[in-house]
Amino acid sequence: MVPLDPVPQPIDALSLRGDPAAPALDGREGPLSYADLEQAVGRLAHWLAAQRLAPGSRVASWLPKSRAACLMPLAAPRAGLVHVPVNPVLKRAQVAHILSDSGAALLLTQPQRAELLEPADVPNGCTVAAEQDALAHHADALPPSAATPEALAAILYTSGSTGRPKGVMLSHANLWLGAISVAHYLRLTPADRVLGVLPLSFDYGQNQLFSSWAAGACVVPLDYLTPRDVVKAVDRQRIASLAGVPPLWTQLLEANWPEETAGRLQRLTNSGGALTPRMVRALRTRFPNADLYPMYGLTEAFRSTYLDPALVDSAPDAIGRAIPFAEIMVVRPDGSRADPGEPGELVHAGPLVAQGYWHDPERTAQRFRPAPAFAASGGTAVWSGDTVVEGADGLLRFVGRDDEMIKSAGNRISPTEVEEALLAGGEVAEAAAFGVPDARLGQAVLVVARANGDPAEAEARLRERLRRELPAFQQPAHYRWRDTLPRNANGKLDRSGLRAAVLAEFQEPAR
Repeated sequence: MVPLDPVPQPIDALSLRGDPAAPALDGREGPLSYADLEQAVGRLAHWLAAQRLAPGSRVASWLPKSRAACLMPLAAPRAGLVHVPVNPVLKRAQVAHILSDSGAALLLTQPQRAELLEPADVPNGCTVAAEQDALAHHADALPPSAATPEALAAILYTSGSTGRPKGVMLSHANLWLGAISVAHYLRLTPADRVLGVLPLSFDYGQNQLFSSWAAGACVVPLDYLTPRDVVKAVDRQRIASLAGVPPLWTQLLEANWPEETAGRLQRLTNSGGALTPRMVRALRTRFPNADLYPMYGLTEAFRSTYLDPALVDSAPDAIGRAIPFAEIMVVRPDGSRADPGEPGELVHAGPLVAQGYWHDPERTAQRFRPAPAFAASGGTAVWSGDTVVEGADGLLRFVGRDDEMIKSAGNRISPTEVEEALLAGGEVAEAAAFGVPDARLGQAVLVVARANGDPAEAEARLRERLRRELPAFQQPAHYRWRDTLPRNANGKLDRSGLRAAVLAEFQEPAR
């Protein structure tokens, strides 16, 4: 088991954690040993340094799970730069927002992706570079950095309940301690092979690289199209550990798993939405040799809690206890500690708390506030907006969300961003987006709108346009058309009334 050393190091030192001859990365582009990984990170960092960018400049990557995508989270900080990973499923307008908002000085991508961008999508002073050119750089490798723990290493963009995606600022210490924490409580070992199916732009997906390398294990990145691709990869690559979100587990449970292949898995980890007791039972039956780790987290503090596999069968509805290095509190509205059995807001303090939102002091002040007076950690805490309750068994259980975020297939979707896209083409005069229960996705996007003209024609045009402009996970699944949309006493759209009306049409998923 990885020891819980609380002293952080520069995140790019992770490439030195494993046995130099042991595999660190494997997959479509072939294997890399830890010695190879260190050399590849150093060469890519040298190429980045040769671009002569100012220290602390933001460098974005918009890539599938390629070799460069796996190296950039270490190479950029080693070169004294800040990495901004962009989800490969995002469309050009969303990529343009992230490039502009982060002030990216460089975008590393592939020629076919670069061709999708229009000139105005790339900010002035931002260079677009091809990954093959960066990987072809065979000059001297940069040695590990001497970055301070507080230095900014990455900005991860995540949607808020209002407005466009916001960049969460993560330090070397945030990333390093998150890697050590997860490697420790998952009991990762150098013998483990970890299948990476989650996007590397998500903290959960990126941490699969970091926690695996912290343990000296091997990561096998996979861009999959069907659940069968995952089944085949588990068998072919001798996978022991698999991370997912509830919709992926639903798909994998419907897939055909040969008994021997299912028996290979020793560890399943879940985040991005709660597992139902029914799904827990199904996973335990299908993968009898695998420990199941339900987890709860938010990008602003990486990960907050996990449930020990030994407790999964007796408490399948729990999100568990604090992970190492996290202080988790249940807080009343007046800032005092809630009693066991009393609902309160989950507040996360300690060294995993991010540095705030990039260039957004207003939203930073809303979410990042002083820790409660009774906190042991002190300093800044993340006030999650999620309501939880601590049971008599000492385990936390999720109660509900206070904001309007839509969580679909493990993705956090901003209703405002969807609404902006709906209104951009002129098909509708007014629109509101909500999340409604969906057995496969967790939540699906439902739109209530007033059409400009015939609703059926408006819906047909909308569906066609949004397929081009929004990624698949943001596509509205349902439309409800109204002649008028209700307003409150202030003349604003009555979102709470609309939400109650649309939710009344849907039953909660079976548990």
